[in-house]
Amino acid sequence: MINGISNQIAIAKTAASTSTGQTTQQFSTFLKDSINELNNTQRASDIATEKLAKGENVELQDVMITAQKASITMQTALEIRNKAVEAYQEMMRMQM
Repeated sequence: MINGISNQIAIAKTAASTSTGQTTQQFSTFLKDSINELNNTQRASDIATEKLAKGENVELQDVMITAQKASITMQTALEIRNKAVEAYQEMMRMQM
């Protein structure tokens, strides 16, 4: 997760030095990759929980760690979304 964030920060720094068209493309790629990463963590949590429920050989602590990672990732995504919506609403309230 931290490596993914570091990579995304590097992409953001690169985006700051490129043209608007390229920045838009990089932002959309960044957003798509972030959503895919969120989906993958949710799937991993679901799979681990399902294995535990079926009685397969899986450690409880691994299931709990995976579930907690998925929860934190989802909370972070929701907070980022909330901030983006808030910023958009603030821009729409601006007088021209």
